[in-house]
Amino acid sequence: MKKVAILGGKRIPFVKSFKEYNHISNQELLAPCLDALIRQFNLEGKRIGEVALGGLLNRPTDWNFSRECVLGTSLDPHTPAYSLQRACGTSLDATIQLGLRIAAGQVDTAISGGSDTNSDIPLLFQRQLAWKLSDLKHAKTFGQRLKILTSIRFKDLSPVYPSIVEPRTGMSMGQHTEKMVKEWGISREAQDELAYYSHINAAKAYEEGFFNDLVVPFKGVTKDTIIRADTSLAKLASLKPAFDHSGSGTLTAGNSTLYTDGAAVLFMASEEFAQQQNWPVKAYLVDGETAAVDYVAGEGLLMAPTYAVARMLKRQHLQLKDFDFYEIHEAFSGQVLCTLKAWEDADYCRKLGWDKPLGSIDRSRLNVKGGSVAIGHPFAATGARIVAQAAKLLEEKGSGRVLISICTAGGMGVTAILEK
Repeated sequence: MKKVAILGGKRIPFVKSFKEYNHISNQELLAPCLDALIRQFNLEGKRIGEVALGGLLNRPTDWNFSRECVLGTSLDPHTPAYSLQRACGTSLDATIQLGLRIAAGQVDTAISGGSDTNSDIPLLFQRQLAWKLSDLKHAKTFGQRLKILTSIRFKDLSPVYPSIVEPRTGMSMGQHTEKMVKEWGISREAQDELAYYSHINAAKAYEEGFFNDLVVPFKGVTKDTIIRADTSLAKLASLKPAFDHSGSGTLTAGNSTLYTDGAAVLFMASEEFAQQQNWPVKAYLVDGETAAVDYVAGEGLLMAPTYAVARMLKRQHLQLKDFDFYEIHEAFSGQVLCTLKAWEDADYCRKLGWDKPLGSIDRSRLNVKGGSVAIGHPFAATGARIVAQAAKLLEEKGSGRVLISICTAGGMGVTAILEK
């Protein structure tokens, strides 16, 4: 098996939805990321082994999404591409899948990534209207067409807006997380504190120039717009609960991710090929794992990464403490804290196949350059953003190991290990 080298990543600034990137499509968001990556590695006219891109909020016309993105670049048109979707873990899953192909020697190079926008949302017709319009197209006589047209009712004309709720429960991710934090006894104060450090760490990273070679300006935006360098625990504490208004809610707009528009891509190659091209290696993708929970039966919707990490650590003969950095996606501050607390619980870890707790982590190593609460969370772009950020951390340190963990809708989790 060949070593899988992470060579670099590019993304546009992440922005709050319905603002700077309003009415811009997923393909348009990905274009500057891909173009910047192509320029950095002199890939113009070159054929890449495989490209895998994804998005959650795609239009039906984007059925060949990844391939169309490639054809919109200066890459050799012979570059193959496929689309995939695993909710918030989409681009991390793409990275793992392509890493396996590189490791097996099937391809030498690959690009993974993702894009999402709530500001170019694909509205749908009511099913009854869609059926009637389809029948109208195939009607052969004026009488048939007239009959169909007169059957259309006003209620048929109301659009169907995509809703980020679990179809099996009808509950939003935030409502599910409210259940989780109550089950695990996570306080509002602890959630606000984690959110506070997410913003402070991200703001400091910008001040230090950490994101200079990772973030590509787009539409006049040069940096993530959700980060609040001036936030404080007092300001966070003043916000009202966003999902549970019963008086016991603890999730707010301050300790949860906001609807975000953005895109990110990642470039990988076999170590051997990277050396031939004199491309510096930032880090190596060592392993990846996915898992799912039965949230309909009562398991926490966003707890699947606890299973995935447990399996991955056992396979790699590692302990939870054996990492220099922890990049845990902050869908909600409460979700991160539930995960950390579960790994400290002996009874819970027995369900994960361990005879003892996985243990605690050094919190000073958690999301040290900011997490999703501060940076933002364009669903399918987050994985590529995190991997590129983690790889740069290892490049700067010169050695070490990063644990990456992403929870997803549908009760799934995607995790990975990077090393240098």
